[in-house]
Amino acid sequence: MIFPLEELVKYKKSIYAITVAASRRAFQLAKVDDPLISENDDKVVSLAARQLFENEVQYHLEDKSRQ
Repeated sequence: MIFPLEELVKYKKSIYAITVAASRRAFQLAKVDDPLISENDDKVVSLAARQLFENEVQYHLEDKSRQ
């Protein structure tokens, strides 16, 4: 998965977390018929990454050790 370098330089949180979030968001986008996907040349990973970096989609990781 390739993220825009300028966004990664500004990003201060866990790169692992945003990679997982982008993967899961891309999976969600691949399962729905959304016009945004067509506008983005069917590139769901790029669209997911953009949504996360622009805070259009929020995410959090659950701590499985607390359960």
